[in-house]
Amino acid sequence: MNTLATAAAEPLGGLSGWVVDLMETLGGPGAAIAVGLDNLFPPIPSEVVLPLAGFTASQGTFTLAGALFWTTLGSVLGAVIVYFVGRTFGRERTRRLLGRIPLVSTDDFDRAEAWFARYGTKAVFLGRMVPLVRSLISLPAGIERMPFWLFLLLTTAGSLLWNSGFVVAGYLLGENWHVVETYAGIFQTIVLVAVGFAVVWFVVSRLRGARQRQ
Repeated sequence: MNTLATAAAEPLGGLSGWVVDLMETLGGPGAAIAVGLDNLFPPIPSEVVLPLAGFTASQGTFTLAGALFWTTLGSVLGAVIVYFVGRTFGRERTRRLLGRIPLVSTDDFDRAEAWFARYGTKAVFLGRMVPLVRSLISLPAGIERMPFWLFLLLTTAGSLLWNSGFVVAGYLLGENWHVVETYAGIFQTIVLVAVGFAVVWFVVSRLRGARQRQ
């Protein structure tokens, strides 16, 4: 009997029920697998999986620290696999391959590629907080052969920051973990606006510096 599912006010079904079953059966590694799939199959939303990991931790399957460790490990391992796909197959073959994945289009790849072209290595860190870009930003990083150690460092930092917010929220909310999903879009919009302001500030500062040197 699924003790976690029956602990909720209503039984969990669909993706949520599957994720809870996976984590209840495998413990921390189950959380890593569920989160890692967000990178390998973008339509699986981390905004749902991560609060569920926190909820599962609140039920005693593993600790909060364990939830943060395993979800971040899953994010990093999934991103590393995607990185080496891009590095191995190159741009055109990767783009064609991505177009065959259900619910994913080549436009998603183009968006991630544009992010990487615009923000460079910082895109690997910032992209962890943007829907779909989070899952696909590893591809252009691999295609452009970004130094692996730097990719690993930025991916770990960005994933830990992103995961912590959702996992802790799910842990504190317990059976009301689903409330997190409601505010996820708002949070992501704030991140995008902040990134936009940062880019504008950077460009303006560079232009002013160039004028002063003239």
